[in-house]
Amino acid sequence: MRRIILWIFMIIPALLVTLAAAQAKEAATKEECVVKCNKAATYIQNHDLEKAIQVIGDPNGPFVWKDSYVFLMNLEGKMLAHPFRPELTEKKHCLLITDPTGKALFVHFVNLAKQSDDGWVEYMWPRPGEKTPRKKLTYIYRVPNTDLFVGAGVYVGGMMY
Repeated sequence: MRRIILWIFMIIPALLVTLAAAQAKEAATKEECVVKCNKAATYIQNHDLEKAIQVIGDPNGPFVWKDSYVFLMNLEGKMLAHPFRPELTEKKHCLLITDPTGKALFVHFVNLAKQSDDGWVEYMWPRPGEKTPRKKLTYIYRVPNTDLFVGAGVYVGGMMY
């Protein structure tokens, strides 16, 4: 009986803390999104666009980390590279796509890239491998001297919306 009580009150909480810490390490940060977007923009400027599209669109590539990734679009709303939703690249543009709240997130991305060169957009989007949308903040960064921009985001909290 003592072993069971010990298990319940000492071992299980320790395991839960360990699991929570492991999950926390797997969540991307806003700072990482900014750094990855800047690195992706530099990569685009220093390589052929087709090569950049291939690298950014690779789900095992350098622009995928933890629970985040970089995507690449142009100012007309065309998705050029997305490592987890490659079907988006087959569309003429993504401007009519909305999140579950009705927000035209890609319109917001394009407008931000045109007006400010960089900034954050809040919307709902599922984590890679999930179907349920969660609140997400995405950093948008205009690739200097081009009609391209990259984005990467963080999921806010563990709550589903």
